[in-house]
Amino acid sequence: PTITAWEASWNVTNAIQGIFVLGLPFALVQSGYVGLMVLVLSAWVCNHTGRKLVACLYEEERSGKSSFVSKVRVRHSYQDIMDACCKGLWPNWSVVGGWMINIAQVIELLMTCTLYLLVSTSLLCDSLSAVAPPRSACSLMSLMFLLPCLLLTDLRPVSVLSLLCSLAHILISLLVILYCLSCASNWSWSFLSLSVDPEDFIVSVGVIIFSYTSQIFLPPLEGIMEDRGQFDTMLGWTHGVACIMKTTFSLLAVLTWGPETSEVITDNLPPNLRPVVNLCLLAKALLSYPLPFYATAEILQTCLLREDASLSSPSKLRTQGVSCPTLMVRGALLLSSYLLSLLVPRFSLLMGLTGSVTGAAMTLILPCLFHLKLRWGRLAVQERLIDMSILSLGVVCSVAGVVCSVKKLVLAISLSTEF
Repeated sequence: PTITAWEASWNVTNAIQGIFVLGLPFALVQSGYVGLMVLVLSAWVCNHTGRKLVACLYEEERSGKSSFVSKVRVRHSYQDIMDACCKGLWPNWSVVGGWMINIAQVIELLMTCTLYLLVSTSLLCDSLSAVAPPRSACSLMSLMFLLPCLLLTDLRPVSVLSLLCSLAHILISLLVILYCLSCASNWSWSFLSLSVDPEDFIVSVGVIIFSYTSQIFLPPLEGIMEDRGQFDTMLGWTHGVACIMKTTFSLLAVLTWGPETSEVITDNLPPNLRPVVNLCLLAKALLSYPLPFYATAEILQTCLLREDASLSSPSKLRTQGVSCPTLMVRGALLLSSYLLSLLVPRFSLLMGLTGSVTGAAMTLILPCLFHLKLRWGRLAVQERLIDMSILSLGVVCSVAGVVCSVKKLVLAISLSTEF
């Protein structure tokens, strides 16, 4: 089945305007005016790398003796592009490259699952504040809601609920913006600073990059579009709208709450408004979990169990059920995300670490590297300079972000343990 450009834009929007937008105001507090510019620049950069990644799926062919050149889609996935770039370097290097891509995708998707659990736990704790349950109990309750994910054979029922939750998320975002506008008389631009802590700023850059990651989904998404020629336009519009929404949402929240801005912005809402918003977001977080979980499970099942795609198709799974090895892999994945959510006390730090490791690699570094490798002879000097600049920036942000995020995570974990 094919999809229209509008349907494709909805999928991209879901990827770059999800529940993690709630962490952007805190990142803006930590990064000041420079962070505001990074929010805008990241939208352009991620749109650029997304288009270049999809361009790597194509090769140019001449039609007979004529000078007419047509583009033919010869690759279908991120892994196919890696195989093409690694071909001829070393024996079996393309296999190693494929494994590296799969590992990077699993890490990013697993961290996404962990973040959903982390957000669900925080929202559940806040919703049950009158009872004051321990955080570990709230995390376990969230895990219980997610156990049906082990038996997933088809995501279509979940996609309907996710759509409703996405609409609810848009309404909640508008509700937060309207509340901030009602507090306009108390706004202060002094809450945004030009001087920021370098480590906080670097972690914030990782958070912002993570909020724009959609490159993993772009090759298959472009492949099923009715009119692939509309892909670049669709991607530009979705990133432009996301940039406006994220910048407006984050800036208004910072102007309203300033240094008191929480890591999850809904914690700043008044008591009479917070429970309703938190319950809606809790439902969205829990119902958003199956998509990255199912994608991660598919990669692991293919790599570890060597499952044939025909054997894991929805029709086969409905009749045969989920096999015991598959249940074990999915159970280990679910338990891993649960344990990680218990170990990590800070939502923003995990977002920053994920954005610095796999976010920077999959969004900034690899698309530019692939584009330069496959298209070097056909690129203008300006295009080469842009790709090399983004590539260099991605490497610097990744290394610095990993160091700062790990340092702060270790400190936060040690403090929570002492407490």
